[in-house]
Formats: sequence, structure tokens, C-alpha cells
Amino acid sequence: MKILPVIMSGGSGTRLWPLSRTLYPKQFLAISGRETLFQQAIARLLKIGGQGSDLLAPCIVANDEHRFLCLDQIREMSVSKAVVILEPVGRNTAPALTLAALYARDEVGQEVDPVLVVVPADQMILDIQAFTDTVSKAIDVAKDGSIVILGITPDRPETGYGYIHSADPSNVKRVDAFVEKPERSTAEKYLEDGSYFWNSGIFVLRASVWLKALSAFRRDIFDATEAAWKGRVQDNGFIRPQLEAFSLIPPESIDYAVIEHCAKTPSAGLTLKMLTMDAGWSDLGAWDAVWRSSEKDEKQNATHGDVIIDSSSNTLVYASHRLVTAVGLENIVIVETPDAVLVADKDRSQGVKAIVEALNVKARPESKLHRRVHRPWGWYDSIDSGSRFQVKRILVKPKATLSLQKHYHRAEHWIVVSGTAEVTCEDRVFQLNENQSTYIPIGHVHRLSNPGTIPLEIIEVQSGTYLGEDDIVRFDDTYGRV
Repeated sequence: MKILPVIMSGGSGTRLWPLSRTLYPKQFLAISGRETLFQQAIARLLKIGGQGSDLLAPCIVANDEHRFLCLDQIREMSVSKAVVILEPVGRNTAPALTLAALYARDEVGQEVDPVLVVVPADQMILDIQAFTDTVSKAIDVAKDGSIVILGITPDRPETGYGYIHSADPSNVKRVDAFVEKPERSTAEKYLEDGSYFWNSGIFVLRASVWLKALSAFRRDIFDATEAAWKGRVQDNGFIRPQLEAFSLIPPESIDYAVIEHCAKTPSAGLTLKMLTMDAGWSDLGAWDAVWRSSEKDEKQNATHGDVIIDSSSNTLVYASHRLVTAVGLENIVIVETPDAVLVADKDRSQGVKAIVEALNVKARPESKLHRRVHRPWGWYDSIDSGSRFQVKRILVKPKATLSLQKHYHRAEHWIVVSGTAEVTCEDRVFQLNENQSTYIPIGHVHRLSNPGTIPLEIIEVQSGTYLGEDDIVRFDDTYGRV
């Protein structure tokens, strides 16, 4: 029996702003430990499988804008093989899972029909052994054609999760109903009742079962996704569904498209089961969840980074860039980044999404980008800017190279801080070492490379009438961005 781990990594994580941004969402952040949530999800899945089971290379379904983040973080783990399918636009989780199932059908093989273990990329699970044990049991149930969902026994009246209702006392439970995120009073009743469980968003099922179920309940999604899949291309190690066809797919979640129908329509021939999992699970859906999952002092304060806190309780202070101090706080969240600071009532931290929406309305870049922006060749940090200038700190990975490009509206001055730079400027190619500099005039075709074995760090001073990132004309690019 073949097992295909599927990591759903298309989310934007807006409720963890300002740490999570559209182009650098929470799954790629190291919120707990050294590994990012994305890396933790892959590592957990690589531990599953039992006797007689073959674990296939993980299949990652990600947003096209996050492709190089995915690739970099996979390489950091030294994972030898992984399949990355890129969604050209977001269409929620049902089309994403369908892409993985179609990959299993057409690339792994219809006769193989692997069991898919489908997990979100942005969850935290503390007890890895409990997770793998539960998933192994779910695989055993799913191999015979059932759809298995993992439920979490609630320990509080949570209003931020959907619920699964099952009055079945057996270990492998039937699913009676799905319930939307409830009001506080309803959540309290669910907690007291004992037959309601949080929906973890983790599913185990055969690829053919998902495709059959989607065809039965949402044929429109199936047909549109299959059309996009048939038009797929491969480049730079990624699988890309056809853009125009994918854009026509109706956006829908796994729950709405299929799972809730299975619970309501048992006559459809699709069996839905639930296993409970006690593994220290959290979806880290808001800052109060981060506080709950963090280590705390005797006054229930959780801190991260350079923080001094006094006469405070039940508070989270997250410093990413500088010293943050707090005095006399109760039930507050403070999150500091280089370009934005959040201060919120911890019990209202779900409302951060409204802040992000307001930033989007005003076209503020802080909703999408951090000050430090990651690129396939390294990163840059915009450390200062004015009406006609911008100063960037740039790091280029060993053996990496930026695109051959020019700008219509700005000139650039480069100063090497450490490492060795290979510079192309028009028909000249030359090297710069530490404390050396050069000037790139407006309109000159140029390129920066790092020929060395250590990171290259430079300071770039831009000057001109327009300094936007869209003032780039690329002539050649290692990463296919021309």
C-alpha cells in the first residue's frame, strides 16, 4: 500500500499579522522552535507509515507566489524528493486537494491509488508520536474506501473552529453532522455535551475516493480542476496547472464541497469516519492561540525575543527586531516587526483580519510584504527610504545570481560589506571585494552574482524619480522570471 503525504500550503495567515504577511504567511515562519510550521508538517508526515506501507515523496500544493519559499525550506531539511504543485490563483482547499489526487491518479498511477494523508501546512502538533499513531490508524480505516477526518476533543468553548458532531462511542466514530463556528453560548453547550469535536482539517482517504466524491457532489469543481491539470506544464521542478482554466474553478473548501455532503447523504456510498487525536494540536489561527501554545511564566505571560515585562499577566509580547518593554498589562497581545506593531486585546485577536483588510483598502504594502523580502537568490531589507532615494541591505547566497536587468528611473550604488561580488555592467564584468564599491547608471544593463562560498552582503543606495520594484526589465534570469 502506497501512502502519499499531501501538504496544503496555500493559506495567507492574515490573523497572525504583522508577523504573517500575504507573501510570507505563517506556515513559513518559525513560530515554535527552529523549524517553520511548513517544515514541521513535512517532518511529521515523513514519520508515518507502517509495516507493508511505502511512503511516497510528499506532495505540496502551494501558492505560486510562495514557490521559492517552499523550495528553500525543503532544501534546508535535506528532503531528497518532493513534488510541488503551484496554484496560479487561490481557489480554496477543495481544488488544491483535487490537484494532489489527480497527481496521484496520473503520475503515481491509477492502479496504485495511494492513501492520501492531507494536512494543512500551518498547524502545530506537540506530540509527534501521538500524531503518527492516530494517522496510522486512520490509514488502516481509509485503505478500504472510507474518508477519515481527525477530530480534536475540545478543552474550552472555542468559537474560532468548526465542530464535528458524533454521538458514536466507538473508537472509529461515525460522523453525525458538521457545525459552523458557533457563538460562545453554543460552544459552551458543545463542551458540556461531550459529543462535539474540533475539526482539525486533517483528512485521510484514497485518491480515487476523493475524486469519486467530488464528481458526485461538485462536478463543476472536478471538471474545471481536471481541465487545468490536463494543461499542466513543468518548469524549474514545479508542476503548474494551466492558468486560464484554473481561474475558472469555483473556490470552495474541502468541507463544503464534499465532507458535509457525505455526512448528510449516507446513501451516496461514501463512508465518513472520525478518529480523535490527542497530540497537542493547534491551528495557530490567531494570536490568542499562539499565547496558549507558548511557554509562560508564573503570571501566564508569554514572550519571544528581546522582551522585558513587569507587573503584567496573561499577556503575549512578541519582539522580532528590537527591545520591547511592557508594564501593567492584562490580557494584551503586542507583536513587533521592523515596519509594523500590533497591540490588541487578546480575546479579540481574531479581529486582526479586519486590520489587514483596512491595509489592503489603502494599498499599504505592510499587508503583503515584510521590510525584509525573500527572493530565490537571497533577500533584501529596505532599511531607509525617502522621496528620491532608497537604501537596501542585500544578501546573495553562495553561487547565486540576480537577473540580468536594467532600470528606467533609478541609478544604483553598490558597496560590498562582506564576501565577493561579480558585477556585470553593460559589457564589463569585474569583481568587488570587501569595502569596494561601484555605480550602475540609469538604463545600464547589469547583474550581481556571488561566485564565492560564503554569503555576499552589500549595501545598495538607489536614487531616482521612481524606485518601485516594477521598474525592472529582465533580459535573463536563472529562476524563470523573464
